[in-house]
Parts: sequence; C-alpha cells; structure tokens
Amino acid sequence: MTETNRIEYKEKLTDTLEKEIVAFLNYKEGGVVYIGIDKAGQVVGVENCDEIQLKIKDKLKYNIEPSCLGLFDVIVENRDDKDIIKIIVASGSETPYYIKKYGMSSRGCFIRLGSASEPMSVQMIEDLFGRRTRNSLDKIISCRQDLTFEQLKIYYEAKGLKLNNQFLSNLELLTLDGKFNYVAYLMADSNGTSIKVAKYRGLNKVHLIENNEYGYCSLIKATKSVLDKLELENRTATLITYKERINQRLWNSLAVKEAVINAIVHNDYTSETPPVFEIYDDRLEITSAGGLSVIKNQEHFFQGYSSPINRQIMRIYKDLDMVEHLGSGMNRILSYYKKENFILNDTFLRVVFFSNYNKIKAPQETTQETTQETTQETTQEMKKPSTREKIISALQKDNSLTREELAKLLGVSANAIKQQLSKLKKANRLKRIGSTKAGYWEVIDEK
Repeated sequence: MTETNRIEYKEKLTDTLEKEIVAFLNYKEGGVVYIGIDKAGQVVGVENCDEIQLKIKDKLKYNIEPSCLGLFDVIVENRDDKDIIKIIVASGSETPYYIKKYGMSSRGCFIRLGSASEPMSVQMIEDLFGRRTRNSLDKIISCRQDLTFEQLKIYYEAKGLKLNNQFLSNLELLTLDGKFNYVAYLMADSNGTSIKVAKYRGLNKVHLIENNEYGYCSLIKATKSVLDKLELENRTATLITYKERINQRLWNSLAVKEAVINAIVHNDYTSETPPVFEIYDDRLEITSAGGLSVIKNQEHFFQGYSSPINRQIMRIYKDLDMVEHLGSGMNRILSYYKKENFILNDTFLRVVFFSNYNKIKAPQETTQETTQETTQETTQEMKKPSTREKIISALQKDNSLTREELAKLLGVSANAIKQQLSKLKKANRLKRIGSTKAGYWEVIDEK
C-alpha cells in the first residue's frame, strides 16, 4: 500500500506528527496516520507501544488548537507479527486547526493535498475561520447555571476514572467566560432534555400503547435507560416449521446499540429536538435531528469518515467506553443492515430496523407452507397400516401366534397387543377358538 490523501506512513514518532494531524483535521475526509510503517509501505514495527501511545495523546492534547479531543483515536494493530500504531483522525468542525506554538498562521495551519500535508494560505485560513460554526454546543451558554454532575462522576468512577477539580474545563463544559455551556447542561444531573421511546400496536402511529420518557437527567443515564428498554423489547421470536424450530431476536442487538449511541451522540441539539425511538409490530425506527444539514457527504457518512457533530459529547462517551474508535459504529451497523435502512433528509436522519422474524419467513407464507406439509405428512401417516391391521395380517398367516409372539413380531409391548386384541374381538373381527394355550384365532372380517 502507498500513501494517499487519507493515509500517512511514519517509520517512527517524530516532531512532525502534529503537522500531519492538523492537516487531516482540516481535511474534509479526515485520515489515518500509521506509526511503524515506512514510506515504501513496509512494516517495521514499534517498540514500547504503550509509552508511544501516551506520547501521541499528549502531543495532540496540548499542541493543537482548537482542542481535538474526541476527534482522534490511537490504537495498536499487529501486522506481519509486528506492532504498529494507528491514529484515526476525523474531520473537525472548528477549522482551521493549527499547531499551538505557531498560531493561526501558514506555519501552524496545514491541509491535506494528495499524499502531502501543505501549508494553508492566509486567505484560506481567513475563509475557514469566518465560516467556523458559531453555534457549537460548547459556545452556547446553558439556560441554567445551577448545575451539578454527581451522576457523571459516578459513571467515570465506575470506569476507574476520577474527575478532579479541573474536570469542568478538561471536559470543555465551560464557555470562554467561565459559564456552563450546553454540553454541561446535557450532562448535568437535572435538565430539560427528555428522550422518548414510544411503542405502537400495528404498523403506524394510530394505536399508541406505551410512551416512555428517559431524561431530565444526565444524557449518559438517559442513554443507558434507552438501551435497557430496547434490550427488553428485543425479545426472541420463534418460528416453527415442520423441519425445525428457529429462534431469532427481533433486531440485531449490536447494530441497535450502535445506532442508539450514534443517534444520541450526533444529534443536533441546537435545534432543541432530542432523538426519538419508535417501536412498531414490524420494525424499530430511530430518528435524530440534523440530517443533511450536518452530514455534508453521504458517501463519507456511510464509510464512517464524517466528523462528530458534538465533539465534546463524543469525547465523554469514549471516556466511558460507550463508543469505540471513530467510524467503527457505522461499519458494525452495515455488517447486518443495508444503506437502504437509512433515511436522510435536510433536517433528520432515520434508521429503520425491520423485524428479523419477517426476514426468516413471512408469517402467512409460513402458515400456508406448514399447513400444507403437515397435511401431506398426516396423509402419509394415514396410509400406513395400523397396529390392528398388522395383527390381522399376521394372524391370517399364522392363527396360532400368542400375544408375546405378536408383540415381538410387531415391535410393540405385550400389553399393547392385549388391548388391540380385545378391541378386535369387540369389533367382531377376531374370535378365539379353544383355550388360551392350545387354541387359535379365527379372523372374521378381513376388511
């Protein structure tokens, strides 16, 4: 493999790493930097991967502005029995990004052009800065300034992480003038945001049977409540055919989890519209605000290259292991479902998970097929001679057979033979002539 507009190789960690990361942050598709692969694409490997990972994270955390936390992942891979480091970089929304010590200048701002990272012109820097979003959540002042974060602290502690006295600034929960921003509002113990999970009888919204609200609390807690509710609803459907019994959950659990996280993390909260989850008899629909207004390129979106809409929220969810490395969620969903399951318009994104039960076999078709096959099976069974007919046939050939001999011949118990003989006598089809030991059977009716 060679370097491309999205791939950069480095034989080892150098002081130019920040330049490559800044170029990918400013590039519309983001990119990937590999440490431990030379320019020819040969794997040379990296020693002390844990130490190098920490150095990389510190470089990106302290040497790049605006903050790129939540926009990159550093993971270790093994190729040709050698460890390499893979840095996945998403396109940022707060362009232009720059190397902190050089400021917002041509020495500090870079963009990816082909397989190289080139300095930005002054004009490009000014244009990007002028278009930088001014409605990002970290810049919107919370409508409440009496916020507490006990729930968030509990979730961090459960992961072995402790929020110190600087966590408000570290997690970017404050505006430049020190007030709580909208990210803080969403993560607070009490807020006005509620996520709905509705359940309907049938295939439309006519018959509402449940309307659950999970919210007015930390967005993390609301997310976990939604996941628990959908896991409860994701029951096992059973399909019985004449051949086998098939058990299948309504929706793929992994894909649903990824879609729920994506909908909540990437929702456009500036519209004050939280995600909605709707359960119908044949499908689950997950709808989030934003759509094409925030997803600029559908192809990149389905490839997992689109930039996180809410970088600060993404960073917190990554801290709590609720999301894995960038772009992986979409790949996992598309492993089980198709692009056709996604509906995109100017204002919202909806993903539809149809019931797996319907995929196994349409219920009407299954019933018809099963009934037909059962009927055929029953007909075949009716054609087989009954035990009574077998007894009659055996006694026609040898009328001196005893109960024990008949039982051994027909492969049934002697008691069963006794019962059938009694019924045949009552039906006037058999008559015993002589004693039990010395007598014989007379077949009266052969029909």
